[in-house]
Amino acid sequence: MTDFAASTTPADVVRRQYLASAAGDLEALCATLAPDVEWTEMAGFPLAGTYRTPDGVTSNVMEELGKEWDGWTAHDDTYVVDGENVVVLARYTAANKATGKKIDVRVAHHFVVRGGLIVRFEQFVDTALVRDAMTA
Repeated sequence: MTDFAASTTPADVVRRQYLASAAGDLEALCATLAPDVEWTEMAGFPLAGTYRTPDGVTSNVMEELGKEWDGWTAHDDTYVVDGENVVVLARYTAANKATGKKIDVRVAHHFVVRGGLIVRFEQFVDTALVRDAMTA
């Protein structure tokens, strides 16, 4: 049996990314990302765009979410794995700092994992629900 912390199987790498994110451990999160990672937040999402490099992902996505939301968490629940592709069905929960409005939104994430690192990520989410929580 492989040690979870050292496992390079795609699902384990992705699960470590969720755990690091939920714990606010950006160093551990970066350790799951390839140096040339492409991380895409969906069009219409407040942080829409494609970010590259682990530092680019953490500074433009994770840190920005922390500035605008309290308790932003991606709760992963269902994994569908096909080789290097990992699709995770999850939900986001958080409270917007400016409005106090809470979200509990379903989301799908597609990861591509090669050599024990996430090389690509794409988010699919109901962006209107997120934006509504940001509107007074």
